[in-house]
Amino acid sequence: MTLTVTAAVLLAAVMHSAWNAIAKAIPDRLASSTMIAVAYGACGVIGAAVFGIPLQQSWPYVLASAVLQTCYLILLTTSYKHGDFSQVYPLARGLAVLLVTGIATTFLAERLSFWQLAGVAVVAGSLLSLALVRQNVSATTDGNRKGAFFAVLTGVAIAAYTLVDGVGVRVSGQSMAYISWLFLLQGLLIPVVCWRMAKDRRAFPQRVARYWKPGFIGGLVSMLAYGIVVWAQSLAPLAFVSALRETSVLLAGIIGAVFFKEKFSRLRGALTVVAAAGIAAIQLG
Repeated sequence: MTLTVTAAVLLAAVMHSAWNAIAKAIPDRLASSTMIAVAYGACGVIGAAVFGIPLQQSWPYVLASAVLQTCYLILLTTSYKHGDFSQVYPLARGLAVLLVTGIATTFLAERLSFWQLAGVAVVAGSLLSLALVRQNVSATTDGNRKGAFFAVLTGVAIAAYTLVDGVGVRVSGQSMAYISWLFLLQGLLIPVVCWRMAKDRRAFPQRVARYWKPGFIGGLVSMLAYGIVVWAQSLAPLAFVSALRETSVLLAGIIGAVFFKEKFSRLRGALTVVAAAGIAAIQLG
């Protein structure tokens, strides 16, 4: 990975933790998902007009990714409804790193050195350990279990769309066209799914309007963060990009402590340092 790609992915990591914090802060998960998707769709339309249409062989990947990322966004906001930010975030991201690396090195013929594999293992292990550290005592055990359950499903969804996009963007002929159409389709699909899931569909537009500003801002930040990641995947191994992207978890504990009043113990600090060491091993291995 070049220094430019590395810096871009690290920037995406910061943006990723920021938009996840916004999603956690919005109490209505369906309204949050809808406004995030509206931002995707608006920018997707502009991008599609500017960058055109990706090559035909990439369309199955675009469609599959749009479906997977719709599932991901619903699962993510459900996880935040039931679990602490500092529990859900590292569990989902750490599991995704393990799955992406395992599949990329086994089935996609990506080769990593011993130290790079060790770095990925350290990153994933420390992130998963962060999720197991004792959470906010004010949270119920049942709530944490539900949060952990949906976080695991979220991690599987993350791994699935990461692998799909990693292959799809490489056969698209134009990474920005691929990204634009992916966001456009999500912008159409997610609001429909959220509306269908709403208990009171007549009141759903009012619920969305109530949180339109933070939701739309979160969507813009999310879109920029993932656009950078997909671009990086066209230039660097998927396992590298996936692991570096998860540096966002280093900020998640701080965000959880400052904004959501969740505990940030010495053990959490130590695990965060270990994750950073693993990230360094990936880059230098």
